Amino acid sequence: SLGAWPVIGFLGLDVLAVWWALSASARDGKRREEIRLWADRIEILAVGAGGRQTMTAFAPVHVRLIVARDFDERTTGIRLRDKDRDLEIGGFLNHEDRASFARAFGTALKKARGASPSPAPRPLSGRESNRKS
Repeated sequence: SLGAWPVIGFLGLDVLAVWWALSASARDGKRREEIRLWADRIEILAVGAGGRQTMTAFAPVHVRLIVARDFDERTTGIRLRDKDRDLEIGGFLNHEDRASFARAFGTALKKARGASPSPAPRPLSGRESNRKS
């Protein structure tokens, strides 16, 4: 009879599986996206788990924000789409954070579309520059 000795092998497999799961979780935890929105440009900097960076830019007036939902109305995906590209954003967020981000980004995108670029400062005329405060 072998007794309890085979348990040691299975215990080793359990420890290996837990180590792999924690390593994968830590690696995925390093993923991030930085999204910057101006009146004339959206920049998305995606940083992968290995540190690889990808920059994508869109024009706010040409991009569509697409929010996918499941049968329970939970937000399952957020995409930015223009005539040439389709980009998923926030794929690593949970449902609640994804929904919150979609609402906030949609509001900000509407404001950016309505904003006109700020006018360039006008030089002061001779009369205005001599005025004392």
